[in-house]
Amino acid sequence: MLVVRAIQATDLDALYVMATQVGSGMTTLKPDMKMMGDRLNIAVASFAETIPPEERDYMFVMEDTDSGRLAGVCAIKGSVGLTEPFYNYRIGTLVHSSRELDVFTRMDTLYLSNDLTGSTELCSLFLHPDYRIGNNGKLLSKCRFLFIAQFPHLFTEKLIAEMRGYQEESGRSPFYEGLGRHFFKMDFDHVDALTAVGKKSFIAELMPRQPLYVAYLPDDAQEVIGKVHTSTAPARRLLEQEGMYFEGYVDIFDAGPVLQARVSELRAMRDSTLADIGPATDWDSACAPESVAAEPMLVSNTTLKDFRMILSQAMPVNGVVALPEAEQQLLHCRSGDTVRTLTLNPRKNNG
Repeated sequence: MLVVRAIQATDLDALYVMATQVGSGMTTLKPDMKMMGDRLNIAVASFAETIPPEERDYMFVMEDTDSGRLAGVCAIKGSVGLTEPFYNYRIGTLVHSSRELDVFTRMDTLYLSNDLTGSTELCSLFLHPDYRIGNNGKLLSKCRFLFIAQFPHLFTEKLIAEMRGYQEESGRSPFYEGLGRHFFKMDFDHVDALTAVGKKSFIAELMPRQPLYVAYLPDDAQEVIGKVHTSTAPARRLLEQEGMYFEGYVDIFDAGPVLQARVSELRAMRDSTLADIGPATDWDSACAPESVAAEPMLVSNTTLKDFRMILSQAMPVNGVVALPEAEQQLLHCRSGDTVRTLTLNPRKNNG
């Protein structure tokens, strides 16, 4: 069985092994033992609430309880850009016109921006290829929304997610080759590695501050602005289901889209509900059709330090949910405890 849970100090070695599977383009998951160790320490302190909310980095792992293997990882950063610069390009428009010549043109531009500084960020989503089946990806991605719904006071009103930008099968980034290489004079993977370890001052030192005309870029670079990596497309769709949308901000290296949302408008904030766990015997003796979900339900406990979430077929009825004993154990809960529930997929009448 699979459970998504708060990361623990003992997960370091398994986390490192998982990071070796990620590949380029995800700066927050690099196979660097020191970087992973430092981040894990911050994550453990985050769940323990021993550091301020804006400095927290909540990391979650998906564990296969049958084998003890880690199947995936994801995270929420309390706030970005408060201790180091956080850069994006903002897609804008400049208009040039001449009445005398009867010429009117609109030109797309890229502005180097720090507009998203201070936002809460969803990041580091990675599911091991062996587990990319069924609803596993949805469970891993959507656990973060249920966590935010349970503890909204820990996060800022604006939520963002930087999506991995488009790369060719060879690993070449058309956008970087058409723009970034002219200023940085190094390979994409090298730049990616520098930003992963927090060395970002070179961005401000080397990138132009004036608007860049998109039309000056090679055609293949223009075409991938706001386009996600092939393997990231499903993750983008999941985030959009939960209320996130593209507002014209892209990554400065690979032009991947930055999705954003207001926390108060997330589906999990609107539709998730609290329920008490009924006696375990209710599952066997009282599984009336109305108590069994037509589709899986996301169910989490309500404990910050030991947050855990699963998929269940049990549906809350009149504020009570009859969870099987095995699922209660996965959640570290028992009869009478309160859990938070949400349908895995948006209901049609909710859009």
